[in-house]
Amino acid sequence: MHDQRYTIHACRKHFGWDNTIAPVETIAPGTTLRFECADAANGHFSAGSTAAEIATLDAGQVNPVTGPIAIDGAEPGDAIKVTLGDFEPSGLGWTANIPGFGLLADQFTEPALHMWRYEAGAPALYGPGARVPLKPFTGTIGLAPAEPGRHSIIPPRRVGGNLDVRDLSAGSTLWLPVEVAGGLFSVGDTHAAQGDGEVCGTAIESAMAVTLTFELEKGANLAFPRFRTPGPVTRHNDGAGYDVTMGIGPDLMAGARDAVSGMIDLLAAREKMSPVDAYMLCSVAGDLRISCVVDAPNWVVSFYMPRGIFG
Repeated sequence: MHDQRYTIHACRKHFGWDNTIAPVETIAPGTTLRFECADAANGHFSAGSTAAEIATLDAGQVNPVTGPIAIDGAEPGDAIKVTLGDFEPSGLGWTANIPGFGLLADQFTEPALHMWRYEAGAPALYGPGARVPLKPFTGTIGLAPAEPGRHSIIPPRRVGGNLDVRDLSAGSTLWLPVEVAGGLFSVGDTHAAQGDGEVCGTAIESAMAVTLTFELEKGANLAFPRFRTPGPVTRHNDGAGYDVTMGIGPDLMAGARDAVSGMIDLLAAREKMSPVDAYMLCSVAGDLRISCVVDAPNWVVSFYMPRGIFG
């Protein structure tokens, strides 16, 4: 392993995948770097922001990623192995319902914004009754695709990208398939917390720094990314059990929508939340799971809300 040699500052960022972007650094396998990452809105929101500012978001400036970094010797067919180290959260975050975006965009058409203040290691407060445990992770982490041209960062790809997998957190290891020489790695879209599914389209979006170690595995020939966690993945919020709602039918996406809608109805009635506040809380704290895909013609999708975040 090489000593940590660089901080890659947040100003070294880009807003689309493009394999013609020159690397800001070329490193040897075994190098550890510290990356400063802007939030998904590129600093658009501040502590006093309101929902009115959602309308002025610049779509061309969302989901910036820091990089790219070239790994010496990486070639198509290899894999870049990325081990995630420490996160340094900023303490300020935001969650939004952005019209036209999210699993239930047709039901929630008005903008909504929740600004978070939090301390590392302590739950983030959500209104009078909810406390969301933090689990910082990288929402977007990946390599440049071989396909020429500029590509949106919003959709995930076989080389990684906007994966939004909350378990890509400290201690996890991610393998990414290389499609271009050097790999051209970038990272961003850091989150302080998120539920599986990120159902409203945003998590606790928050600028932070993350330390990553890079290794090269020659000839790995991965079809898609894979990752390994260092231990259990839900211990940060599962101690008091869950309330679970379901969607059942022949379409998994419809089932997902029904399961989330059921949880929104439950939270609105029990916790006296507005439906949009319940929707955003589901996005940052609840987990959408496929429970059954074998009993044709209907499948079961479940939405798990940890009971421990209330009271």
